[in-house]
Amino acid sequence: MASPSTPPAWLLRGHVTHERLHPVRHTFTYSMFQIACDVGRLDAIHSRWFALDRRRPLALRSRDYGPRDGSELAPWMRARLAEAGIPADGALWLQTIPRMAGYAFNPVSFWYCHDHQGNLRALYADVRNTFGQHHGYLLSADGHAPIRGDTRLVCRKAFHVSPFCDVQGQYEFRVRRKGAIWAVAIDYRVDGDLLLRTAIAMRAEPFTGRRVLLAVLSQPLNALNVVIRIHWQALRLWLKRVPFHGKSPPTLRVTAPERAGSADQEIRP
Repeated sequence: MASPSTPPAWLLRGHVTHERLHPVRHTFTYSMFQIACDVGRLDAIHSRWFALDRRRPLALRSRDYGPRDGSELAPWMRARLAEAGIPADGALWLQTIPRMAGYAFNPVSFWYCHDHQGNLRALYADVRNTFGQHHGYLLSADGHAPIRGDTRLVCRKAFHVSPFCDVQGQYEFRVRRKGAIWAVAIDYRVDGDLLLRTAIAMRAEPFTGRRVLLAVLSQPLNALNVVIRIHWQALRLWLKRVPFHGKSPPTLRVTAPERAGSADQEIRP
């Protein structure tokens, strides 16, 4: 479980870098801020300027995550972990872009699932596309061993995200959590060739009103900018004549941890 001395939330400030290698080279880097919160202690961070499922300048909405039906998030994730046989019975941390003035769009939010000793045992990548669809990848190491900085978490791509990529190939995730560093690297390969490389590098700061206000003032369109930038980069790719695949039918499956003999578990939206 989380130590009593561990704050229930952190402000994360950093940047995301995206690099496409084929069929043309295309790279961009954007600054952003997120929050990381202990899902089991969300009530501890309610304030006049932040809350869960309440109107605040900054907020989280439970319907944006997990089952997206408004139910409690922690029990839902505990059930997914138990179904997969992952011994993650400790703290659950959610890394995400909060709603600002009621709006947010998260291409991906990360759940860090720990055991009682504080070891990271699973990573859940909660992915959303601009077509209003969502999908979750539940990943763990071989034998559900603790996840280290050099651990490769591999899964098949099973969800349509970009209209400039088809639903094929696989993702490889690597997580770095050391001190104030919260970083995730994602490589996307098709037929063994590296097609896309994404890195989200954030640094944790105290989750105080003053620091959050400074983050908002420095990036007042933090939440809205995500969608604006997605469409701007899509236009640039189209102008570069990158093949356009369009909107594919969603594959709504929760991917079981990739290991020998694993299989995808189908669910209904």
